[in-house]
Amino acid sequence: MPLRSLAPILLLLALSGAVQASEPPRTHPITPEDFFSLEGIAQLSLSHDGKQAAWVQSYWDKAADKQRKDLWRIALPKGTPERLTFTEEDEAHPQFSPDGRFLYFSKAGSAGKHEQAPHKGKRQIFRLTLASGEVVPLTREGEGIKAFQLSANGQALWYTGINTHHSDDPFAALRKRHDKPEYGHGQVKTNPLYRLDLATYRRETIIDDDQVVWAFDISPDDQRIARIITAENGLVQLEGWSDVAIYDRQRDHHQILDDQRWRAEAPSPYGWLMQPRWSQDGRHLAFRIDYDGYPGQLLAVPFDHDGRPGSVLDLARQGDVTLYGDNLAWRPNSHEICYRGSEHGRIRVYCTELRGDQPGSVRALTQGDYVIKQFSFAANGKQIGMIHNGLDHFDELYSGKIGKTPARRTWLNPHTAQWQLPQIEIVHWTAPDGQRVEGILELPHDYRRGDGPLPLVVQLHGGPTSATPYALQHRTYGRSTFAAKGWALFSPNYRGSTGYGDRFLVDLVGREHDIEVKDIEAGVDRLIADGIADPDRLAVMGWSNGGYLTNALISTTTRYRAASSGAGVWDQRLQWLLEDTPGHVVNFMQGLPWEQPEAYQHGSSLSRADQIQTPTLIHMGENDARVPAPHAKGLYRALRQYLNVPTELLIYPDEGHGLSRYQHKLTKMQWDLAWFEHYVLGEGPKE
Repeated sequence: MPLRSLAPILLLLALSGAVQASEPPRTHPITPEDFFSLEGIAQLSLSHDGKQAAWVQSYWDKAADKQRKDLWRIALPKGTPERLTFTEEDEAHPQFSPDGRFLYFSKAGSAGKHEQAPHKGKRQIFRLTLASGEVVPLTREGEGIKAFQLSANGQALWYTGINTHHSDDPFAALRKRHDKPEYGHGQVKTNPLYRLDLATYRRETIIDDDQVVWAFDISPDDQRIARIITAENGLVQLEGWSDVAIYDRQRDHHQILDDQRWRAEAPSPYGWLMQPRWSQDGRHLAFRIDYDGYPGQLLAVPFDHDGRPGSVLDLARQGDVTLYGDNLAWRPNSHEICYRGSEHGRIRVYCTELRGDQPGSVRALTQGDYVIKQFSFAANGKQIGMIHNGLDHFDELYSGKIGKTPARRTWLNPHTAQWQLPQIEIVHWTAPDGQRVEGILELPHDYRRGDGPLPLVVQLHGGPTSATPYALQHRTYGRSTFAAKGWALFSPNYRGSTGYGDRFLVDLVGREHDIEVKDIEAGVDRLIADGIADPDRLAVMGWSNGGYLTNALISTTTRYRAASSGAGVWDQRLQWLLEDTPGHVVNFMQGLPWEQPEAYQHGSSLSRADQIQTPTLIHMGENDARVPAPHAKGLYRALRQYLNVPTELLIYPDEGHGLSRYQHKLTKMQWDLAWFEHYVLGEGPKE
C-alpha cells in the first residue's frame, strides 16, 4: 500500500469513535493541490443482511498522472473501513453474494502485449472470497464483458459480452478489403447476453441478436429479461432510437415495448432510456428516460400473468422535484420504486408506491440538506446505505434504518478537518421577468458581512439540465479554491436548471443566450447591491454548458474583467454538425438548422463576437466528442487574430469532455487562478 494511502487510514483508526469529540483548529487554506489529496467513494453496494457495505474508493496517483480505484468494505454499523484490493486495474461494480461470503466485481488489465489471460487488456468478472481474500477470475471473454448482474438467488451471473459485428450491405466487402480508413458505419460492437452457472461454471448464450445493449435487468425469478437496445453504438442512437426489449425465457418470446408514451407523446423524441428495473414479484418494469431541456420521466409498465404489458404509467413527482441521475431501485418487500430527485440544490431519495396499474403516494426517504450521490437497500428493505456530500464534508458513507436519521460511517478524508472551509449559503433574487431564482454562494472562511465587497467569480454549471448542489465541493471548476484566495464564488442555478419545477426547466427551451443570461446578470446585480461583490472586480467561468454561457456573457456585456471558457459551444450549427448527442441542440433550438436558422444564429456567441472585449482563457479536451475542439479553436481565432482580445488556448491531449489527468486538472486550476489574478486583481503571474 502506498504511504499516501496508509496515512489517512492510520489517522482514521486513531480517531474512530472520537473523531467528532474535539475538532482541530482550521488553519489550512485550501489550494489547488489539495484537490489531489481527496479520496472518493462511488458504486456503493449494501449486503443482503445490511451488515456490510462495499464500494469503489479512488485516489490520485501523481506518478501515474491519473486516478486509481480499489475495492473497500466496512462492517456496519460501526466497523473500520478495510481495503480489499491493491492493484492498478481499477476494480468496479462490487456486488455481494446473498450469503455475504463473496464479492463479485469487474476489472480490466493494462492491455500490455505480454499480459496473460483472463485479462488481455479486457474487462472480466472476478470473485473475491471475503474471509480469505482469494480472488479468482470467472470469465475469459475475448473482447471482455460490458456489464454484469448477479442473480437474486446468487446461483448465476448474467453478463453482456462484446462482439464485433460487420454489416452485410453491398459495400461490406470493400470496407473489409480497404480496412485502413475509419468508416462512419459498417462495424458495430454488439452485446450478446450470457448466463454463467456458478455451480457448474457452464456458460449459456441467452440472447445473441446483434443488438447493442446499453443496460439490462433480470427479473428475480430469472425468467424475464429487460434490455435497452439500439442497432448501432453511437450515443445519437441512444438519445432517440433506443428501445425497451423484453424476453420471456419460459415462453421463448421477444417483444419491444410500445414507445408512443416516451417518443411521439413526449415533449421531445430525443430521450435517453436507462435503468430498467424489475419489481420483486416481476409484475412491473420501471425505467427512466431523460431529455435535454425537458423534465425526465419515471415510467413503469405492469405485466399480466401471461406476460402481456399494460399501459405505460408516468409516475408523478412531488413539488419542484426533478428526476436526477440513473440510480433506480425497488425497495425490497414493498411496492415502492425509489430514485434520486433534485430540489432546490438538494438531492434526496424519493419513493413512489405502485400497486397494480395505479401509482400511489410519493415520499422522501431523506429529509433535510442532503446531496445523495447513490443509495443501496438491504434485502429486508428496512435499511439503506447512501453516499452523501454535506456542507462540511465531501462524499462519505451513511447508513441506517429507513425512517430514522442515517449515521455517518466513514471519515475518508480526516485531514480536511484542518481545512478552512468556505462559507456556503443559498441566495435568492428576482429575474427581470419576475421569476424567483437562486444560487449557491461561497465566501471566504473568515469573511463577515460588513468587511466590504469582494472580487467575484461567477461559476456556471453545465447541462444546462443540471444544477449546482448545496454542498461542499473542491472542483477543478473553481469551487473552494477561489474562496480560499479571498474571492466570493457565485454559482447561479439559472433558468433551465433542475430542481425548481418543470416550468423553470422548460423556460429555457427556445430562449438560450437570452433568459438564462438575464437570470445570471440579475443575480450578480443583487450581490453587488448587497455589498458582497465588487462591480469592478468580476470574472466568469464555466465548463460545458457553463463554457457556452461564459461565451454568451462576454458577448453580451463588458462588465467581466476576465473569463475562463471550458469546453464551451461557440456556434450552434457547428455543435449540431459535430457533437455526439445532436438532439440536445435540436431540442433547445426547436428544430434542425435548416428549419430554424434564426434560432441557431441567435443561440451562437459567434454571431456577437465583435462585442467581446474580455480577456479570455480557453480550455478544451483534444478528443471531446460532446463539445468538439473546433469550438475552442474558432473562439481563439476570433479573439486573437481578428479582435485583438487577450486570450490563451489550452488543448489538453487525449482528453475528452472532462479532464481526467492529474497534470491537466492542476494545469487548469493554476491557469484559472493566474489569469483572474492578473486581469481582475492586477497581479502578475506567479512562478
